[in-house]
Amino acid sequence: MFNLFRLVLKRDLLLALRRRSEIFTTVFFFVLVVSLFPLGIGPDLEILRLIAPGIFWVAALLASMLALERLFSVDYEDGALEQFILSPRSLVLIILAKTGVHWLITGLPLVIICPLLALQYDLSNTAIYALFFSLLLGTPSLSLIGAIGAALTLGLRGGGVLISLLILPLCIPVLIFGAGAVEATAADLNNSGHFYMLGAILIFSLVLSPIASAFSLKIAM
Repeated sequence: MFNLFRLVLKRDLLLALRRRSEIFTTVFFFVLVVSLFPLGIGPDLEILRLIAPGIFWVAALLASMLALERLFSVDYEDGALEQFILSPRSLVLIILAKTGVHWLITGLPLVIICPLLALQYDLSNTAIYALFFSLLLGTPSLSLIGAIGAALTLGLRGGGVLISLLILPLCIPVLIFGAGAVEATAADLNNSGHFYMLGAILIFSLVLSPIASAFSLKIAM
């Protein structure tokens, strides 16, 4: 099982690196959205510190959705997905590896650059640390939940819009607790409850999302 996961992860990562424009598009979109708000709102640091957690999390959610439509569509178009389904190997494990690659190319770069972008909002060091770890803990859940929407809309015309309609309501808890962890830290309050909830959502998504995505792909095929 580990070899299967490693091989699919390596294969999809190599294919993703050949399409570097998708990675740069996601990162550029995130940087652009986060950087435009200070320019539009002005130099009022109190307001910037207040709205920073929500802006970062909304931008991360929208950026992670940019590449969701292609999560399974490339394999669907060239027939590889059909072979995955017919294979005696675990489809759940294959989906988990593909979702991991999606997070590596869309979620992880956002987590890495967020401390630098947070300086625009005059966040304290503790708030920046909370933002970093909340995104590190929450963005994998966005990819896992998004995989369900990508599987349900596979092969449909206008699938990108349908993914948004299906996924956004399910991602609201991640958004609330992720932004809440940073807000609690900035207000010198206990933020452990928010991180516990983010961890619980991640575990819940790791267990159920690949199974739901596997059933959805079989229906789509």
